[in-house]
Amino acid sequence: MSTDQVMELSEKKKRIREQAHANRRDQENKDDISRTIVAKFMALPEYNAAETVMFYVDVRAEVRTRHDLQTALTSGKRIVVPWCNQDGELELFHLESMEELEIGMYRILEPRLDLRTVIEKRIEADELDLIMVPGVAFDRTGGRTGHGKGYYDKLLEHARADAPLVALAFECQIFADIPMQDHDIYMDKVVTESAIYSGRGRPTET
Repeated sequence: MSTDQVMELSEKKKRIREQAHANRRDQENKDDISRTIVAKFMALPEYNAAETVMFYVDVRAEVRTRHDLQTALTSGKRIVVPWCNQDGELELFHLESMEELEIGMYRILEPRLDLRTVIEKRIEADELDLIMVPGVAFDRTGGRTGHGKGYYDKLLEHARADAPLVALAFECQIFADIPMQDHDIYMDKVVTESAIYSGRGRPTET
């Protein structure tokens, strides 16, 4: 891909992000719609089959997950949440109680500082059976764009190939086409209040 093509793609992604942020901010009734979306996620066969599930904890105008984390914690599954370390990389935490979370930097709900170094709480990406993925915008084939920082891209590189990637989004975050490069990762499913879209997922090794 030429430099001009990369710049054009980057600019298109930027415009989509800006529109998606605006759409998401304007989304009414976020709490109730979020509960509908998370309920659909928890009704998926992939969720039923998984023993270790990663939930993201919502930030700003994302589909809200915190209201349903307590239900997930009583499901008998091992629930994992990510948090961002000082190096800008996501680490994984075994969540057993909502009391293990506190408001951290940028008003984000994160694992308590005193628990982050507890060895028994640390989870590796290859232990995850199902991964819930946030994002700014998606298309119906599982194309995704985040904030452009690559936090989740780095994490997903270490996930098992057989661990489904399922994104949550409001329908207003769905676009006709998300520009994707070779290194970008497609979701296996995108769940909105209106539909469950089957994505391309990651390529299978032959």
